[in-house]
Amino acid sequence: MTFILTLLAAIFVLGPLIALHEWGHYIVARLCGVKVLTYSIGFGPKLTSWTSKRSGIDYRISMLPLGGYVKMLDEREGEVAKDQLHLAFNRQHPLKKIAIVAAGPIMNFVIAIALFWVLFMTPSEQLATNIGQVLPDTPAAMAQLPAGDKIVAIDGHQVQTWEGINYRLAGRMGETDNVSITLQSATDTSQATTYQAPVTRFMQERDQGKDALSSFGVLPWQPNITPTIGELSPDGAAIKQGSQVGDTITAINETPITDWISATRIIRDSPEVLLSFTVMRDDKLVNLSIMPQGKKDNLGNRFGQIGAMVVQSEIVIPDEYKTTIVYGAGESLIKSFQKTEQLAVMTVDSMGKMISGVIGLDNLSGPITIAKVAKQSFDISWEMVLSTAALISLSLAVLNLLPIPVLDGGHLVYYIIELIRGKPLSEGVQIVGANIGLLLLLGFMVLAIGNDISRLF
Repeated sequence: MTFILTLLAAIFVLGPLIALHEWGHYIVARLCGVKVLTYSIGFGPKLTSWTSKRSGIDYRISMLPLGGYVKMLDEREGEVAKDQLHLAFNRQHPLKKIAIVAAGPIMNFVIAIALFWVLFMTPSEQLATNIGQVLPDTPAAMAQLPAGDKIVAIDGHQVQTWEGINYRLAGRMGETDNVSITLQSATDTSQATTYQAPVTRFMQERDQGKDALSSFGVLPWQPNITPTIGELSPDGAAIKQGSQVGDTITAINETPITDWISATRIIRDSPEVLLSFTVMRDDKLVNLSIMPQGKKDNLGNRFGQIGAMVVQSEIVIPDEYKTTIVYGAGESLIKSFQKTEQLAVMTVDSMGKMISGVIGLDNLSGPITIAKVAKQSFDISWEMVLSTAALISLSLAVLNLLPIPVLDGGHLVYYIIELIRGKPLSEGVQIVGANIGLLLLLGFMVLAIGNDISRLF
């Protein structure tokens, strides 16, 4: 059942993005006077199709939902009648070819901007960017960042949400230059201080399962929840190794524990590591040895889990740690463009870091991970669904613009050269380029799917 729901979530999110990407190619081709033969969502054998009586275009849905294509009249792919030569793609001016090829990625950029616009226009109550906790032995701790102060800028870029902080820090993955972080004083809001936090190959230890905030060492305000176990999973490590409902954790590996979040952080950071627990049970201290089971999240990060849930209690957020984010339509549109630009640059930068070896190729994700993330977004909220769709659309745009033959970016390179030379590259050169591009693309796909499979197991 989970597999079916994951597949449906992926189709629901990816399907429209692929359809609109191909529609960009399709509509600009028709506007440029090029005859379209086939508009397909998916590759391979067709599942269903419909042929327009007026235009003769074959609209189809094909079996492999990993992309799509628009087939146009082209002398390179078959004989073209003399009276239709002016409708063939290969006979068009290079500027028209560029417009047709670029229309797909541009459509994905437009989708991302539109979805971010909707999200920015939606009022949301969020945690203020005041530092709730500074983790020990982290860049934040070394910079002596004071808890309670408000983060207002990272490397000179203003930030208003924890999501924005996370993106800015994630963009520093693999780097060693100091992170510049500007804080507004909790006691005097007119006072701001900039700190330099030292990092060395930031976030290289992916097996620790930490996000950018935890790796850097700053966390938002978190409730102080008494670490009393309220429920135990029947197949979890905790119940198998002696835990009982009602146990209150007082220490892990002799580190005092006063709240549930501190306990879960140690557990998550210790997959397959034997931990010494001290719990209060019926007014007596009891010592237990529990080894958290090793799990993997959607991105392949390993974390520990013991199968215990805390006693539920009402959480009240102090007013000083709350903020309501409201933007008007115009400001939301500006911010959606800014966020799209920021994430596009970060995506390209991350690719460059993978190629240069600054960060590992295990950061590359494929369709299985995308499907799992899509399913997870449906479990959270409609805002998360839109955010996930925007991020995937943006990734599709950037990936398709890579200058690799067989991708849109590779074709753009060909047609820009044709525009400059006044004639197209020889078919031999284009065929060699296409073969190289196909090998590169297959290599990326094998690597991405291999990473996906390794994350499953």
